[in-house]
Amino acid sequence: MQHNNVLILDFGSQYTQLIARRVRELNIYCEIHPYNKVPDQLNKYHAVILSGSPFSVRADNAPHPDLTNIRGKKPMLAVCYGAQYLAHFSGGEVAPSNTREYGRANLSFVKEDDLFKGISTGSQVWMSHSDTIKALPTHGELLASTHDVENAAYKINNEQTYALQFHPEVYHSTDGKQLLENFLVHIAGIKQDWTPQSFVEETVSDLKSKLGNDKVVLGLSGGVDSSVAAMLLHKAIGENLYCIFVNNGLLRKNEFTEVLKQYEGMGLNVKGVDASARFLGALKGLDDPEQKRKAIGRVFIEVFDDEAHAIQDVKWLAQGTIYPDVIESVSATGGPSATIKSHHNVGGLPDFMKLKIVEPLKLLFKDEVRRVGASMGMDKNLLGRHPFPGPGLAIRILGDLTEEKVRILQDVDAIFISNLKSWGLYDQVWQAGAILLPVNSVGVMGDERTYEKCVALRAVESTDGMTADWVNLPYEFLQKTSNEIINKVKGVNRVVYDISSKPPATIEWE
Repeated sequence: MQHNNVLILDFGSQYTQLIARRVRELNIYCEIHPYNKVPDQLNKYHAVILSGSPFSVRADNAPHPDLTNIRGKKPMLAVCYGAQYLAHFSGGEVAPSNTREYGRANLSFVKEDDLFKGISTGSQVWMSHSDTIKALPTHGELLASTHDVENAAYKINNEQTYALQFHPEVYHSTDGKQLLENFLVHIAGIKQDWTPQSFVEETVSDLKSKLGNDKVVLGLSGGVDSSVAAMLLHKAIGENLYCIFVNNGLLRKNEFTEVLKQYEGMGLNVKGVDASARFLGALKGLDDPEQKRKAIGRVFIEVFDDEAHAIQDVKWLAQGTIYPDVIESVSATGGPSATIKSHHNVGGLPDFMKLKIVEPLKLLFKDEVRRVGASMGMDKNLLGRHPFPGPGLAIRILGDLTEEKVRILQDVDAIFISNLKSWGLYDQVWQAGAILLPVNSVGVMGDERTYEKCVALRAVESTDGMTADWVNLPYEFLQKTSNEIINKVKGVNRVVYDISSKPPATIEWE
């Protein structure tokens, strides 16, 4: 990508991805790399941002980046740990805070400077650190303070080096986006030319060059990522893209036929494969969630391999991998990412398939994927579709699976999702679904005793699924939905609503 790129060096902060997102929101392309793996080709980066970190710069195991070819040579913004690192190792002083400085604060002093153009005293910022900068580094000049943090921002004279003790990337820093724009656009002189349209043009051109007349197979899931990846590939190679949409019998009610119909209008070469009996047979008697996941993954590989072999001379496997998958697989702290791809819709395919991988979306965050899809004129209903787990309803049916349990949950889920849409609540929710619990409860229906299933409804709001809060749905909505489920879905006599956030809970129950 021929852009004025920004390099973000990651020290393991929980906010590093958010820095990248905020930079991308300014239509500026950026990449995240671990602090200890600085790219060799630094000439392609026009500015550098140092992230925060859970470490203390005073610790023996503190991350030590090699800034030899960066500091004083490129515009650099050091955030939190980065600011402390520059102070601690450049003639300043960093010491433990008397009290941990975490949460909202307001700027009490702001010096007139290009970095704070348009930002004044009283502006709210977000602090998250246990050490504090007691003395500025050599040639440091104070730029901003809060009531409790004197050295909240500074710059190094005679360099384009700036440092912040607070986090401008966090949305609680009300002028954070303005500050980043000041640094990147007005100080570093970076062009704001990273747009969905430019991404489509450059990616399609790159795919044409890379793939030529080769055939590519893609496993569609019906979700946003695989669908946008398919459209990019279709623009590049047309009929040489072969899409396979597998029905594992664990999709939402009528989803197999509805999604296939939706793809018809997109001009894609799609084959629908109904392998529901094969999947349900492999799941029979399994109640452990990991065993269920492995069985689904194994059968998917078998079905996908059968279909791929039916297409002659396929050389490439396309995947809907997105940037968070890539980042976390090389995270500064080793991270949880080693298992991320095993949950991808075509992740974990064995080597015997002998296919080269192409990943058109590997530079994009989820929200960017949606914007790219919109720029190609894709259906807003598809782009706004809630995330849906790869194993489908298998991990929303606690315990063993049967066709009857799948039928019950599909009917419950259909009512829940339909009502969210009719009440205008669907787009306010990041992900929603129903869970069939492995318990029966006593009820009374028509003066008769019942002993039937209990279902839990779940709706969360989130940015990326890493953290999530339960949605405070209206009582009237819950009342109507509960009544409709109990009256219309045979086998259910009790409905509960999950009000757990992530953490400590997870979005899915298994």
